[in-house]
Amino acid sequence: MSEKNTAAPAAPTSTRRSGGFHYAYLIVLSCIAITCLPCALVLSCAGIFFTPVSEWLGVARAQFTLYFSILNVAMMLTLPVAGRLMGRADLRVVLSACVCLCGAGLLGMGRSSALWQFYVCGAVMGVGVAPLIYLAVPTLVNAWCVKRVGFFVGLCMAFTGIGGVIFNPIGTSLIQSGAEGWRTAYTVFGIVTLVGTLPFTLLVVRSKPADKGLLPYGASDVAGEKDAPAAGAATSQAGKAPGVSAGAALHMPAFWALVAFCGVITLNQTIYQFLPSYALSFAKSAPQIAAASGVVASAAMAGQAVGKVILGVVNDRSVRGGVFVGIGCGVAGVLVMWLLPTALVLLLVGAFLFGVVYAQTTVQTPLLVRAAFGSADYPAIYSRVSMAGSLMSAVAAVFWSVVIDSAGGFPLMFVLGIACMAVCLATALFALSHRASV
Repeated sequence: MSEKNTAAPAAPTSTRRSGGFHYAYLIVLSCIAITCLPCALVLSCAGIFFTPVSEWLGVARAQFTLYFSILNVAMMLTLPVAGRLMGRADLRVVLSACVCLCGAGLLGMGRSSALWQFYVCGAVMGVGVAPLIYLAVPTLVNAWCVKRVGFFVGLCMAFTGIGGVIFNPIGTSLIQSGAEGWRTAYTVFGIVTLVGTLPFTLLVVRSKPADKGLLPYGASDVAGEKDAPAAGAATSQAGKAPGVSAGAALHMPAFWALVAFCGVITLNQTIYQFLPSYALSFAKSAPQIAAASGVVASAAMAGQAVGKVILGVVNDRSVRGGVFVGIGCGVAGVLVMWLLPTALVLLLVGAFLFGVVYAQTTVQTPLLVRAAFGSADYPAIYSRVSMAGSLMSAVAAVFWSVVIDSAGGFPLMFVLGIACMAVCLATALFALSHRASV
């Protein structure tokens, strides 16, 4: 057999559509499975276990929840390694291994009896979930689509919140089913993670369209049917995608601007966790607001889910426009919650709007990286930018707790939140103005 036939697959020559269907849709479905199951079950559903497990262990809640900080540190340390792997290895292997780590961690939590065991499981889940929550969706969508990239990224990432909406009540019901119902909940979550996700990562996911002899979704629309095969062949070969290397990006001001954006937007999003406490602070002056504290959190989660899709659509037209829409909604939401807190409807509207800027963390950040540096070494660059978000996640809740407990209280929290969003706007615009020539 000739070297030509063994060294590389044939160049893609067809979009292989039938009735408008493209294999990229199955890739998007796989991304939804990843965000809705392992990501949501490990991250979005963590809070329902804090009280019952800490009470069963007989320790302070902070001692048990330390596992979540360990999880975030493990995520931060994993990201640069995962970024290099995902840029070079078969994504089926990498993502399936990550799903197995998440499932094993959840199953291990259900079998743990000592605090240190929960910490170990937290570290295992952190290693597994880091590539899934930060890298899987933007890497696969960028590889498989040249059109509607923002919409698909936003749609997939919305399912981290939707998964929380689905599985938090199920988990709570399982926890309440017995004295050690939390073990049952962890076990069920672990099984659902493995059974629901591995079929997609093992059987459906492919690293790039050329692996299926296809062009990326939208390639023929962008380049024209006659020119599309050449375009697809060019982008399917390693090193040919437009963009700069991770090493070159490290020396560019735009990279450090996006590191700052990622860290500060993550700090800002953590304000969401304190919105129920803000509502409860009106227990004496406006008891109807305090009674709706849980609804306020739900409004913010709804804003996050809807905001991810909206931001994706806006980014398909203008990345700069996506930044302005997200930051604008966030500032408006904070002002409404701060200045008009005793009108319940307005408080819920403010929480919903704040959810839109929350969505920027996992939607705007990867799209900014792609806009600034191209796709050539995207996983490696984005993984390094994302380290700032993981590091901030480990300390943000403590920071805002200190702020709220200070003399400034919730008003200071809102003022600093607006300052955070102003910094994010400035750094995002700076990065776009100093983007690489690709």
